[in-house]
Amino acid sequence: MADTEKDFTEEIEKDLAQEAPQSQEEGLYQGSSMEEEDAAIDEDVEETPSADGEGREEAEADSGKSGSIPSEKKGFFKKKEKKDKKDEQIEDLTDRLKRNLAEFENFRKRTEKEKAAMYEVGAKSVIEKILPVVDNFERGMATLNEEEAHSPFAEGMDKIYKQLLTTLESLDVVPIEAVGQEFNPDFHNAVMHVEDGGVGENIVVEEFQKGYLYRGGVVRHSMVKVAN
Repeated sequence: MADTEKDFTEEIEKDLAQEAPQSQEEGLYQGSSMEEEDAAIDEDVEETPSADGEGREEAEADSGKSGSIPSEKKGFFKKKEKKDKKDEQIEDLTDRLKRNLAEFENFRKRTEKEKAAMYEVGAKSVIEKILPVVDNFERGMATLNEEEAHSPFAEGMDKIYKQLLTTLESLDVVPIEAVGQEFNPDFHNAVMHVEDGGVGENIVVEEFQKGYLYRGGVVRHSMVKVAN
């Protein structure tokens, strides 16, 4: 009996020893599978957006559509604004340039007129100083008798006188016609009146001092005698 119980006990211990590793392996297997299931659940939780998250994203999308302007449109508006400012600057500079050119053109024309007027004044002043010399030549030649007028000296003076008149004529200085012309106060200065039925009324009968024109303008009026 003792041997039989001993054999039975040994068989039970062997069975327990064989089942123990299997139970440990099953426990490890079960534990690992549970960990994998927990990780899968966590991943599902992370990947699946919550209702609050969806609502927030939709709200942000709606607010972006309704209130804020996309960056592309902002860039477009900025470029357009810069272009408008550049166009305004170009128009302003163009207008200033046109104004400056117009002012310069007016200044140039005004300066040319002033220079021409100054030249006219200077030329008239010089001509007025030369005319008395011409008068003295004429007075001197008028006092010569026929014999003296044909002398070499008188002929030389006559040539100088004619050269002086030619020079004045080249400068557009011409004498005013007086004797036999109707009196014109714009050209003649009447210093004497005479009753003469042989000529018409208001006709110049004698010239005391010759007058001259310079480019159509009077440099010196003719000093004349007029018949009434």
